Amino acid sequence: MFTGLLESSVNVEMDLHRSHASFGISEAKLEAYIHRREHGTQSPSGSLTDWCLLTSTIDSDGLVPNSAENQNGENMTAETFEAYAATRSDARFTDWLRERSEPNWASATEHRFVRDLVNGTLEDAVFRRYLVQDYAFVGTLTSAFGYAIGQAPTIEAKGLLTDFLGTLTDEENDYFERSFDELGVPDEDRTDPSRADVPQAFEDLLIRAALEGDYEETLAVLVPAEWVYLTWATAASDPPERFYLREWIELHDTPEFEAFVEWLRRELDEYGPSLNERRQRSVERLFCRTVALEVAFFDAAYE
Repeated sequence: MFTGLLESSVNVEMDLHRSHASFGISEAKLEAYIHRREHGTQSPSGSLTDWCLLTSTIDSDGLVPNSAENQNGENMTAETFEAYAATRSDARFTDWLRERSEPNWASATEHRFVRDLVNGTLEDAVFRRYLVQDYAFVGTLTSAFGYAIGQAPTIEAKGLLTDFLGTLTDEENDYFERSFDELGVPDEDRTDPSRADVPQAFEDLLIRAALEGDYEETLAVLVPAEWVYLTWATAASDPPERFYLREWIELHDTPEFEAFVEWLRRELDEYGPSLNERRQRSVERLFCRTVALEVAFFDAAYE
């Protein structure tokens, strides 16, 4: 059966349905995994060749939580930052976290939603669903940055976080209002939209990280949340004609935003390595889960 899975993509769903029970995988997990592969958010080659290794690690959203599980515990990325840094003279804590978050990092930064957005082919209905949910999510993101300001160990850090908070509540809010007007979003969807499961899960993660952790745990969710957007936005070339697509890219492709994300990374790079092993593992899980939810957030726009 394993050979058939690797050699034939034609009958892969049939093979997966036959074998999932023997690996202890629920039908819901299987369906979510297949759905993600069919919609371009799970690598087709990975979904075939890695199925036998990954079955026990797929979560309820059909996501592979992180790169260590992606290789059944035998990943090229070291499981601890200490081991990762031992083989590199310029090791960064955030680079280690990003590598540990694969393959979801690539799925987020190269997502179908991102491709359609930067190519200008994204349907208005898809972007409208996404934007309504994202606008509601910004409120919680703003609160998370508020927690980070309180937790930040220096006045300089508090000042930079406060400045970015002003950007979220001013420049981005103006963009949302103009885009909602153009897209015909009704008032009730702007102020009290029906909340989808993924954004709510994302909000819960942000708040839990801030309330139950400290500065490093809060950074563990803020860094990937902003870094993912910087990564796909800076890869865009020709801007779309529709202003709400073009400006959404431009908001995340400015020297100021790039400098801020780099500063966020340096903060986590500075404080992360000195955490004990338990807290480093917690930071890694938060970072990886954030990246996975970024993928699911993009997925949800098409549903």
